[in-house]
Amino acid sequence: MSTLKTTRRVAVGLVAAAAATFSLQAQAESHAMDMAGKTVEWIIPFSETGGSAKWANFYAPLLSEALPGQPTVVVKFMPGAGSTKGANFFQDQQFEDGTTIFGSSGSTQFPFLLGDPRVKYDYADWNVVLASGTGGVAYLPPELAAQMDGMDASALQDVDFIYGNQGATRLDLVPTLAWEMLGLNVESVMGIKGRGDGRLMFERGEANIDYQTSSSYLSGVTPLVEAGTAVPMMTWGALDDDGNIVRDPTFPDIPTFKEVCEATEGCETSGEKWDAWKAFFIAGFPAQKMVFLPNGASDAAIATFTDAFEAIKARPDFVEISENRLGKYPQMTGPAAQKALESGTSVSPEAKEFVVNWLQEKYGVSLN
Repeated sequence: MSTLKTTRRVAVGLVAAAAATFSLQAQAESHAMDMAGKTVEWIIPFSETGGSAKWANFYAPLLSEALPGQPTVVVKFMPGAGSTKGANFFQDQQFEDGTTIFGSSGSTQFPFLLGDPRVKYDYADWNVVLASGTGGVAYLPPELAAQMDGMDASALQDVDFIYGNQGATRLDLVPTLAWEMLGLNVESVMGIKGRGDGRLMFERGEANIDYQTSSSYLSGVTPLVEAGTAVPMMTWGALDDDGNIVRDPTFPDIPTFKEVCEATEGCETSGEKWDAWKAFFIAGFPAQKMVFLPNGASDAAIATFTDAFEAIKARPDFVEISENRLGKYPQMTGPAAQKALESGTSVSPEAKEFVVNWLQEKYGVSLN
């Protein structure tokens, strides 16, 4: 075959491939949902004062702009039973036209992981379109923070602490187990509807230890730190590529719980208690917040919302505005979001058994 014929055949093949690609793109676009004139209701199973509220309120106007037809996106708060009320409600929703979505948090994932009898929802029925990593910061009043010797919290072991707790099986088990490992005497006031309510207890002097997820800490606690009424104690940290706990990239100047534990008498960063804490930290924070479409969502709907969140991430100003509001954490779509969902809804049998027994001993909560 001559060089001319070969070149011509290659050219024809390239044209055909380009045409096929264009056809596939056009087909995908033709299946995108037109949401003009619609209102998307984004259910958040917490109060309007916490980190989930700040996360959803950050994304809602961006999502409205990115979805085809620019529908109105309204955040609806549905607190109760430590977030299981809102999650159970969403479980009963069947996909209709893409106007109902759900925002999950670690406090929704933990009851699912632990077999809380109030859980009537199943993540396997839902369709993830965004996963957001986050961190958490524990903080103290200045007079108590001054008792710490650098990262050594041993001097705080004689203090009586009060903490506003969303519930024993919620994300709050990460800080409460950490404080117990440090030898701190922390009494939980149970049943608050969101972490923002815990911060308000701290501000009113009704609690003297608290933690917030990164978005809520940045907006709600940073002003307290600047005013001298709160002092950061530690973060939960972040994970490096090898799964090791390292400093949180949003708060690189604040030590991690691991560092504080290593500096504090009686606290150990090995053994079953540490392994259980780390397992639930991983399940609760690197994939802490997720957006779902309900059971039965069409491929077109999943693609439409995924594309919208990808368009948000591609905005030239996204890194700056997201870091200021959410912190420096990955915002995941597609296969990365699916992988995050898997890590956020699974722990080892050993870690689960330890925490189930610990909850029974500490709070009298029976999950067996």
